Amino acid sequence: MGEHSEQTGDTDEPAAREARMDSATDAFVTHRNLLFTVAYEMLGSAADAEDVLQETWLRWAGVDLGTVRDRRAYLVRMTTRQALSRLRALRRRKESYVGPWLPEPLLTAPDVAEDVELADSVSMAMLLVLETLAPVERAVFVLREVFDLGYDEIAEAVDKSPAAVRQIAHRARTHVAARRPRGVVSRAETRNVLAAFRRAVETGDLQRLLDMIAPDVVLLSDGGGVVQAALAPVVGADRVAHVLHRINATASLRPAQVNGHPALVLRVDGEIDTVIAVRIDDGLVTGLYAVRNPEKLSRIDRETAVSR
Repeated sequence: MGEHSEQTGDTDEPAAREARMDSATDAFVTHRNLLFTVAYEMLGSAADAEDVLQETWLRWAGVDLGTVRDRRAYLVRMTTRQALSRLRALRRRKESYVGPWLPEPLLTAPDVAEDVELADSVSMAMLLVLETLAPVERAVFVLREVFDLGYDEIAEAVDKSPAAVRQIAHRARTHVAARRPRGVVSRAETRNVLAAFRRAVETGDLQRLLDMIAPDVVLLSDGGGVVQAALAPVVGADRVAHVLHRINATASLRPAQVNGHPALVLRVDGEIDTVIAVRIDDGLVTGLYAVRNPEKLSRIDRETAVSR
């Protein structure tokens, strides 16, 4: 009888462990896209965001789920803490980066653009604004303004008091408001301007390019010291137009949905060479973000799911 009871216990324990692991896996998979988006918006790097998710999963797998009231909130908190730790390390790495640093571009589904707030939050322009925040400010801004978490939840994630988080949120909101893109451009207008811009680049029509870009347009080009790129921002319509005019005539330019917005993917001999995110204000191109670093182009051929 005793032997039978011991055998039953042995079989029950692995079964219970398996059930707990299945439950943990289900919760993680359910919220994975959200967790990736949180990490990506904090880091601007899909590769680092994936590493954060891997670390989060390893920690989550060891959590006693019976003590967790809100699994989504708990996972967001774990992800935020891991992303904050990595963000501080990344800031040191960026100090020695060769030339301008740009976020890793993501090929996103058309429905991302329909969520205006999500599309705005993952745009190249906004991610560059977020780069100007201190790590904790960035975490608080992302969790509050993008994901609408309560101050108490954010306080737990960043190890601050709710009162301190309110102050940080106000400071970060003011900082971002002063630097964010000026206005909302309709998707139809963006597509039309981008199509005309693409034709001007493909045909080498210098005058048309000059007509389409703002006098104070800025081109940032990220080669990471691996491939040729401008080591400083290129500013002004004449200078930017002449850079675009030199694009290889054998290159192909194709529209794509990148970071929730229309963009152009440049291929040379069938291989992705550059992803160009375009910022448009009042019908003119005001910003160009050209990512050339091969390490940042590894996932641009496959769609990445982001969500809130």
